[in-house]
Amino acid sequence: MKLTMPRFDSAPVLVVGDVMLDRYWHGPSHRISPEAPVPVVRVDQIEDRPGGAGNVALNIAALGAPAWLVGVTGEDEAAEILQRRLNAAGVYCAFQGHPEQPTITKLRVLSRHQQLLRVDFEEPFATDGDALLDTVNGLLDKVRVVILSDYGKGALVNHQALIKAARERNLPVLADPKGKDFSIYRGATLITPNLSEFEAVVGICSSEQELVDKGLALIEELNLEALLVTRSEQGMTLLRQGEAALHLPARAREVFDVTGAGDTVISTVATALAAGESLPNAVGLANLAAGIVIGKVGTAAISAPELRRALQYEQGAGLGVLSADQLLVAVEDARAHGERIVFTNGCFDIIHAGHVGYLEEARSQGDRLIVAINDDASVTRLKGPGRPINAVERRMTVLAGLGAVDWVVSFSEDTPEELLKQLRPDVLVKGGDYGIDQVVGAPIVQAYGGEVKVLKFVDSCSTTAIVEKIREQNEGTAVS
Repeated sequence: MKLTMPRFDSAPVLVVGDVMLDRYWHGPSHRISPEAPVPVVRVDQIEDRPGGAGNVALNIAALGAPAWLVGVTGEDEAAEILQRRLNAAGVYCAFQGHPEQPTITKLRVLSRHQQLLRVDFEEPFATDGDALLDTVNGLLDKVRVVILSDYGKGALVNHQALIKAARERNLPVLADPKGKDFSIYRGATLITPNLSEFEAVVGICSSEQELVDKGLALIEELNLEALLVTRSEQGMTLLRQGEAALHLPARAREVFDVTGAGDTVISTVATALAAGESLPNAVGLANLAAGIVIGKVGTAAISAPELRRALQYEQGAGLGVLSADQLLVAVEDARAHGERIVFTNGCFDIIHAGHVGYLEEARSQGDRLIVAINDDASVTRLKGPGRPINAVERRMTVLAGLGAVDWVVSFSEDTPEELLKQLRPDVLVKGGDYGIDQVVGAPIVQAYGGEVKVLKFVDSCSTTAIVEKIREQNEGTAVS
């Protein structure tokens, strides 16, 4: 499966569901309470995050997509915090407020990144289903995908009416189901239960084939287009009628907290679908995102730069030899992480000590070093017949093996000016004995505010001198 990073900025998604506030109390714990055998936590940090459907919307916004959120809250401080945090993240909120009921709040007490206690403040809401549907109907023309984020807290009381309204506009509906009655999601495009939720409805699955068979039967029974079962350390499985099951392995390197992982999965799938990705590709991206989020503590949103970087490393494009297109993505990601990009270029036909010292000094000018090298045809044009000594693939491999070099790319023109226009490095460096005004591409870089620097080779070596010495030795051997 060849995954690419979609354009999320043109992928609006509507989330409808149970909104809640996730509150975290952090602090050290050095003793046991004299009143009971429990640790005493001295709280020194309080953190509030949108949870439930709020976390789903936050994940969508973090990917850079427009996000709308419809839900139910109280009319209290927690609701104000939710509104403020979500608006600040770029989420448009339409909350149905109930003055007599509290906003659902989940308080977690943590010490040294370990959750010690969770306390829930909640009452099932008496939601006005007709008013909620009216709000949703007013937003459907603005979005491309609808998510029903169901935590069983009472916001969603008319699933079928919501699904029908979206499907009548040909909008995909994705549902994160709760409870044992999945019939309320009949007609949805995709539902995303975890394995325990799935088995609570269809029964225990003792083999992969049994899971597939029961999943396909559920798809037919509920008139779904697809079913995605998230399976913790076993990854996830996508099922569709008439298609082979797609099993994706778990991607997490280290698991800290699975809280909110389901929110990340459904939000990533929905946003990728809204951006025009196929369902298998959308699920592949969601699998990578889930691997990132469970390496964090508590509910967390995955940003587009984080997902892009995971995608690069997944496809072996993190460092080393890249195509121009791959390099553009890598540079965009590095900039999103605040890294300073340095660019140099040359033929680098025979790598010598002068090159190594020069590249190390070039790397010290920033956080990432790009080395762009002339391809074989352009080296011949510049250096004459008999050059290059080493083909471009070999030159790129040697350069990629140097610790100072992050990325190596080739170009076919005589100069790297087109690459400079596309990549817009922060610093252009060149080794030699000429002035900045003689550096090819200097006006391009200076025009957008970049720096141009000329560095001296730390060694008097040169490729031309090495080639001439070899020729002289060969000629002397031939004469004798």
